[in-house]
Amino acid sequence: NYLLGIGRADCTGPVAEIPLMGYANPEQVGGGLLTRLYSRAFIVADLDDSKRVVFVSADIGMVSQKVRLEVLQKLKSKYGELYRQDNVILSGTHTHSGPGGYFQYTLFWITSKGLIRPSLNSIVNGIVKSIDIAHQNMKKGRIFINRGTVENSQINRSPFSYLENPASERSRYSSNTDKEMVMLKMVDGNGGELGLISWFAVHPVSMNNTNHLVNSDNVGYAAYLFEQEKNKGMLPGEGPFVAAFASSNLGDVSPNTKGPFCVNTGESCNNPQSTCPVGGAAMCMATGPGNDMFDSTRIIGQNIYLKARELYDKASQEITGPLSSAHQWVNMSDVSVELNATHTVRTCKPALGYSFAAGTIDGVGAFNFTQGSVEGDPFWDGIRDQLLGEPSNETKACHKPKPILFSTGEMTRPRPWHPDIVDVQVAAIGSLAILAVPGEFTTMSGRRLREAVKREFDSHGLPRMDVVIAGLCNVYTHYIATYEEYQAQRYEAASTIYGPHTLSAYIQLYRGLARAIATNTVQDLPRGPEPPLFNIGNLTLVPLLVADRVPVNKTFGDVLQGVRQQYQVGEVAEVTFVGANPRNSAENATEHNFLTVERYNSTSDSWHVVQNDASWDTRFYWTKGLLGRSNVTVKWHIPPDTEPGVYRIRYFGHYRRNLSNNQAVSIPFEGTSSTFEITSQ
Repeated sequence: NYLLGIGRADCTGPVAEIPLMGYANPEQVGGGLLTRLYSRAFIVADLDDSKRVVFVSADIGMVSQKVRLEVLQKLKSKYGELYRQDNVILSGTHTHSGPGGYFQYTLFWITSKGLIRPSLNSIVNGIVKSIDIAHQNMKKGRIFINRGTVENSQINRSPFSYLENPASERSRYSSNTDKEMVMLKMVDGNGGELGLISWFAVHPVSMNNTNHLVNSDNVGYAAYLFEQEKNKGMLPGEGPFVAAFASSNLGDVSPNTKGPFCVNTGESCNNPQSTCPVGGAAMCMATGPGNDMFDSTRIIGQNIYLKARELYDKASQEITGPLSSAHQWVNMSDVSVELNATHTVRTCKPALGYSFAAGTIDGVGAFNFTQGSVEGDPFWDGIRDQLLGEPSNETKACHKPKPILFSTGEMTRPRPWHPDIVDVQVAAIGSLAILAVPGEFTTMSGRRLREAVKREFDSHGLPRMDVVIAGLCNVYTHYIATYEEYQAQRYEAASTIYGPHTLSAYIQLYRGLARAIATNTVQDLPRGPEPPLFNIGNLTLVPLLVADRVPVNKTFGDVLQGVRQQYQVGEVAEVTFVGANPRNSAENATEHNFLTVERYNSTSDSWHVVQNDASWDTRFYWTKGLLGRSNVTVKWHIPPDTEPGVYRIRYFGHYRRNLSNNQAVSIPFEGTSSTFEITSQ
């Protein structure tokens, strides 16, 4: 038995004009909303409340060091020493459709146009709020664990790298991806349902890099389905039951199960270089099982949800035992690794290889710098001057056979380009050990890490530990490929930033944490060197907010293109309004809702909200015009189970008005479509 607290809070942030984080494509900026992003927090305490463990899964690309350090600062000022760097795990789901700009290291400024305070703040505040809610709702409860296989939901996107691993090792596994889902079910003292955490290794990249709508991708859709089922009659984002679908060792795992094909010719490009005969690597793209990216997101998300529901319903193995957590900061650019009694190797200063710029079959080509685009921009000039720095001979030798494109560990202007100080962290809840890893372990890297940690627990008298990897935690350090995969230098290997022995270093470090937990010597672990928290203002290329304007004889919220009078289920109701920049709303409130779909109730003569902007069936598009003008289009894909009746769509925005004293105010407004009727087929 434990004390359990569970909370969920919105962390969506600005849905327009902010680059989306994941594909490193500067063109991919937000232009609306498909589903909201949430932070989901789970607090486990022992019954005498002497120890606590917090696990947070947030619908963001990854947790950055800046996010983590700011969250820990806020928790400290609220709760003192209760929530600390050792017992709080922050994990990102790795959706590639969330707003970026929340990093303190320079490399990530390039594609997310700098450090964007509103984006950073909504993530930090959302995470803290979800922990606050969990903290306020602590009650006695029980935890059950279950595991099972998820089929038809992943492929290995670097199968030729995987084949570099020893045949003797590969022969122990039936697949080149980890198909296992591990799931925790939480209930209160009376057996009432509280929530679940699921870990499953898949990239949330069913939505591709042409998408401009903020959303939580396939794992977010799985969470949406589970929460909608358990919080009956509630709108998305409401209700007490919380379902987190968290990331794991997804480094080389894609949900785009049709595999890679040449966009221009239709032939397979499943080759070691992922290139096409015509057009090269830029033409090689993998697609999902659906007929478009929305459909693929739905199918993969539903697969994951259905397996989770089955495991949840059957979960009977209870987790009991003490809580513990261990954490160290490590300078990953200089770890000495003992491979065996005679052989010691070192990690390297961070650097990215050439293949990093090639991207993957899920999203090709990161840095398509064209010469013309750096003219006369001081931000890029500073970066370009920095790029002229050549990697030192020492770094080149250390990273071999990686050809270095960016020697980020030797680039320090205007701030360091990559972290040196990295978190390693393990939290144990009874027989479950959660390894919080700072990046994307490939399938085989994850297997080696789990096995090594399990062996460490075994040898110190803790047999039968369940070991699970939580991905994209605490600080982002790109990928962790095996030494053998590293030799092939595909994208994941080129992005293994601390060199060929990165995985060996992590295995050594996590074994040390496991040993400390097993032998009850956590207090003797050295803290390690504290990471820097750079004080960076709002340094960004995101366009400044201007005063919103309306067309002649129109006002904000007026309908420009109306709905039809009648629709059948399965059709799309669509309305366009005179709009304003949605960033005005994000600055005002995290809980802002951009739209509702409402059904008329004739007995009470009132309107009842049936969908909001977090609903999967609604899409909110913002189109920027000239001189402060913009339009908003709301589309409602009318689901098959919609009750016939009279409906309307409403839009809620804020327009920005400049005052004479150089100040500006955001003024709320709304627009409403005319009513329309929905008939069954």
